[in-house]
Amino acid sequence: MFNQEKIAELQAKKEKWQAKIDAQTQKRPERQDEFKTDAGINIKTTYTPIELADLDYNKDLGLPGEYPFARGVQPNMYRGRLWTMRQYAGFGTAEETNKRFRYLLEQGQTGLSIAFDLPTQIGYDSDHSLAQGEVGKVGVAIDSLLDMETLFEKIPLDKVSTSMTINSPAAILLAMYIAMGEKQGISPDKLEGTIQNDILKEYVARGTYIFPVGTSMRLITDIFAYCAKNVPRWNTISISGYHIREAGSTAAQEIAFTLADGIAYVKAAIDAGLDVDEFAPRLSFFFNAHLNFFEEVAKFRAARRLWAKIMKERFGAKNSRSQMLRFHTQTAGCTLTAQQPDVNVMRVAFQALSAVLGGTQSLHTNSKDEALALPSEQAVLIALRTQQVIGYEIGVADTVDPLGGSYFIEDLTNKIEQKAKEYIEKIDELGGAPEALAFMQREIQQSAYQYQQDIESSKKVVIGVNKFLKTEELPQGLLKVDPAVGERQVAKLKNLKTERDNAKVETALKEIRKAAASTENLVPYFIEAVKHYTTLGEICGVLREVFGEYEQAPIF
Repeated sequence: MFNQEKIAELQAKKEKWQAKIDAQTQKRPERQDEFKTDAGINIKTTYTPIELADLDYNKDLGLPGEYPFARGVQPNMYRGRLWTMRQYAGFGTAEETNKRFRYLLEQGQTGLSIAFDLPTQIGYDSDHSLAQGEVGKVGVAIDSLLDMETLFEKIPLDKVSTSMTINSPAAILLAMYIAMGEKQGISPDKLEGTIQNDILKEYVARGTYIFPVGTSMRLITDIFAYCAKNVPRWNTISISGYHIREAGSTAAQEIAFTLADGIAYVKAAIDAGLDVDEFAPRLSFFFNAHLNFFEEVAKFRAARRLWAKIMKERFGAKNSRSQMLRFHTQTAGCTLTAQQPDVNVMRVAFQALSAVLGGTQSLHTNSKDEALALPSEQAVLIALRTQQVIGYEIGVADTVDPLGGSYFIEDLTNKIEQKAKEYIEKIDELGGAPEALAFMQREIQQSAYQYQQDIESSKKVVIGVNKFLKTEELPQGLLKVDPAVGERQVAKLKNLKTERDNAKVETALKEIRKAAASTENLVPYFIEAVKHYTTLGEICGVLREVFGEYEQAPIF
């Protein structure tokens, strides 16, 4: 892109300049920091066209909305419409979470995102012995279609898009959503939203798995196939780097392991007989916005370009939408501190800004009190207003990819992409993501250990933790989930089982058992079952009998 003779002249000039700077630094040492990104990429004093001497604009960047999508998946990006402001919410009962949803929509939120409690995430009803003490604590308890109906009371499904953070039992929760839509008079082809449905990262980094890898992959491809024909506007998976990063990975590992999981899902769907351009346009991704600002912007750009190449070159995808990496972003929960929680407002704002400058399609901003409790209503409002200030007041959404062409950003984008490619090649050598789970876990563990060591040695500064400490009063106004929520939910479930048609429930469960033992698509059977108010735990219980359960091997 640059004249090579001019590059050579600039190189000679820069070398003299750098020698002068180095001499001055030795005489007046100020900061003794080692200037590196969190992924270990060295940061130079300054950047010039020298670092981009081999850049081919059309091949490496292109225009927004065009292959390889480094500059964004839409030609007009936020000039057309802002990203979806989708605050993650859920606690206690469906009634309580419904109130929070409606409050957020009244305050200008433009999409819903459901947090489920742990029993729901691992396929147990609220009356199960293993659910005691966990019902409604880290999300909303959903045992049946009745809870889903309550959760969306007075919220028309044709007016909002909904994201559901659920993985192992994802097909069952999606079935409830489809059945609820039909009860509202909304056909499946009108429903919009995303289901996380990403089980590989659960094995690697999070832990809310139920079934063995093979049967879990079958459930995922069943969703792909069913939605391609019946729920075409639904994003059938959100391939999630967020939890990989929260577990301690670097930025390069986050996109490498996430895209490697994506490759595995695409291969599984093709092996199940689906055409790549039939399902790939509805794949979506979910990334973390961490603290190293410019590295995060570059990470999002690198991920888009790398995925476009993978889909085009490895899988032969011809539809441009199949090549697009569309993603949701959440600010980094692991960076929030219990000390001086007001400082978290600034952390979240800068992380959110990096996601917008990186071209996200939707965004959740964490609340300042999340290191202490589930977010209060006041803290949630500040988090939402943070997005609204970025979108409406500061001008960063007025042009597409405003940092594109920065010598530093483009060099960083190239280097992160190269690091990620090297990891993907290693995972390919191991046989793909399902076979490389232990490798990815070890890499994340090592990165997490190093990151924590850097904090404890004060090599990495965390305000309020290892620098600028202060005596603090106990925080006030934190949200507390009523301890009786479990009792109320169990009583509700008991009444449901008394009032429903249990003969139809038994028939539906027999049909699921039969289909699970075959190769039939299970989604239609789940939809039929939940319509009769068969519970999540009852369906997962049958699947546990047929499929068995996954046992985590120890990683050292």
